[in-house]
Amino acid sequence: MSKDVIELLGIVEETFPNATFKIRVLSPQAKDHVLHCTLAGRMRVSRVRILPGDKVKVEMTPYDLEKGRIVYRYRSDQKFPELEADAKSSDAA
Repeated sequence: MSKDVIELLGIVEETFPNATFKIRVLSPQAKDHVLHCTLAGRMRVSRVRILPGDKVKVEMTPYDLEKGRIVYRYRSDQKFPELEADAKSSDAA
């Protein structure tokens, strides 16, 4: 079984009931795109708390570009690794 998902980075803008969130994407592939995301099962089991302003990694299927799944929450002192790599490669060019 292949895993056809698109991984993006974003910031939580709004929280809704039932562990659902509105996420603004920061990744260059879909800059400023807004997704409606749910919390992944592992994060529910671990009881990870998500608040507005948190930086998260989102998985999204190519079949529905409006929905996604939050798979990782970055700590407040942690930076986005993919965005830093993109910034360094664009500075070198």
